[in-house]
Amino acid sequence: MGAETESERHLISGSHKNKSPITRLVNSFHSLPGIGPRSAQRLAYHILRSPDALARELAESLIEVKENIVLCRDCQNLTVDVLCLVCTDSGRDSTVVCVVEEPLDVTAIERTGDFTGLYHVLHGVISPRMGIGPEDIKIQELLSRVHAPTSNIAEIIVATNPSTEGEATAMYLSRIIQEAGTKVTRLARGLSTGSDLEYADIDTLGRALQNRHVM
Repeated sequence: MGAETESERHLISGSHKNKSPITRLVNSFHSLPGIGPRSAQRLAYHILRSPDALARELAESLIEVKENIVLCRDCQNLTVDVLCLVCTDSGRDSTVVCVVEEPLDVTAIERTGDFTGLYHVLHGVISPRMGIGPEDIKIQELLSRVHAPTSNIAEIIVATNPSTEGEATAMYLSRIIQEAGTKVTRLARGLSTGSDLEYADIDTLGRALQNRHVM
């Protein structure tokens, strides 16, 4: 993408004293990850030209998500109830828990059809460079599940992304979970280094699950 024009910079920055509704909308889109200034403008003007019903549906959907979506009490995935659909499914194998970075990773693994256990969503990875430590993600909640008196967890599959931070998080989890006597495995190296689970194709992710190795 080329450099921003003067008019684009003015539209994105706006005036603190007099921001028009269209400028506010462009700025809102621009604040989203992966949305540049020109894409933000295209989205904003698309909404402006669309029927009123579409704009209202979008606005209501955003409000509904913020007001009604919560974290599952057990796995920390996104849900509208106390427990998510996976955790309430009696047909799932409760002895195996797959640990992932983000909710989108659950969706990716579910698409393979090769995993029938439960999940745990960390909502991030350990990253000293970004000031994110173990206490900043959902590791304590995972340990509480492992150590619970009623727990029958026999294996933890660490499915963090094969990035530097993902590998560091995997090693940390392996150390503290193995101390509890629970088996810890890692996805096989079918995934390219630095790739994200959510973008992996179904076959590659399925093989990585099936060929996981003990850490």
